Amino acid sequence: MGSLASERTVVGLAAKDATGVLSPYTYTLRKTGEEDVVVKVLYCGICHTDIHQTKNHLGMSNYPMVPGHEVVGEVIEVGPAVSKFQPGDMVGVGVIVGCCRTCQPCKSDVEQYCNKRIWSYNDVYTDGKPTQGGFASTMIVDQKFAVKIPAGLAPEQAAPLLCAGVTIYSPLKHFGLMAPGLRGAILGLGGVGHMGVKIAKAMGHHVTVISSSDKKKAEAMDHLGADAYLVSSDAAQMAAAADSLDYIIDTVPVFHPLEPYLSLLKLDGKLILLGVINEPLKFVSPMVMLGRKAITGSFIGSMTETQEVLEFCAKKGLTSTIEMVKMDYVNEAIERLERNDVRYRFVVDVAGSKLES
Repeated sequence: MGSLASERTVVGLAAKDATGVLSPYTYTLRKTGEEDVVVKVLYCGICHTDIHQTKNHLGMSNYPMVPGHEVVGEVIEVGPAVSKFQPGDMVGVGVIVGCCRTCQPCKSDVEQYCNKRIWSYNDVYTDGKPTQGGFASTMIVDQKFAVKIPAGLAPEQAAPLLCAGVTIYSPLKHFGLMAPGLRGAILGLGGVGHMGVKIAKAMGHHVTVISSSDKKKAEAMDHLGADAYLVSSDAAQMAAAADSLDYIIDTVPVFHPLEPYLSLLKLDGKLILLGVINEPLKFVSPMVMLGRKAITGSFIGSMTETQEVLEFCAKKGLTSTIEMVKMDYVNEAIERLERNDVRYRFVVDVAGSKLES
């Protein structure tokens, strides 16, 4: 790779072990390559995946680890071969920062399914350096893996769209579920789920929120605009809703039974799994067979889809519902996220925080 500058020393917040506690960490970024953009980080969302990674829930964590993959910032330097961006541009960086570019998924513009994808953090880049995320003052990323933030979209609002937003948008697009008039449901009303309600409503769908209790009913219907609310622990409500839905987007990131939700789907209905769950799920096959239903999954979205969802939200006037915090509050925010005590996404004001080594 070419170089425009020597390696940069930056300060971030890193997990040093599986406790997941974040503390200041000083490290160096790679030299600016031919197709690299250097990004001054302004904002970074906090995702459930950050918890899984920093606390080694999936058994693949490497430390020290700077998390954060919903990154919005300003381009401050570009490599000589960069054509997409120039200094001063507002850009977003999501979950992946590299791929092989030669496999079938890469050639099909769905590089998130490349077996050699490189994660934004807790991975190793092509130069051998560990990747580090957006809880830091600066990132360097290949231009392919950055997207432009539309002028009509506030940068702090854009951050959750780089993961939560595109994670909802991608399966709706891929499975042909963007036409108005469909009846869909969002299972789980968290960071991903609340964007699911907003995006599906903007597509003209009749949207039901499914939750285990009625404590979020007013929020779902009055604030987010859901058309219906279904309490999954209420057998009568569930029975009344049988065979009524074209799709269910399941955002729940912990073990839960699938059969109650499969019964809600129409013929050819789809249950789309988005939550990262590290234990097997169960269902009996007739629940799928007797209705030609599908249980499938989807993983974030392509760079093309990421740009599309940003532009879709800007056009429709959609915003994520966020709680802004400073870097010195991140550990508490993560604890609150584990308790589902956030409405609905934490966004860290990185540039407005004091980072000290």
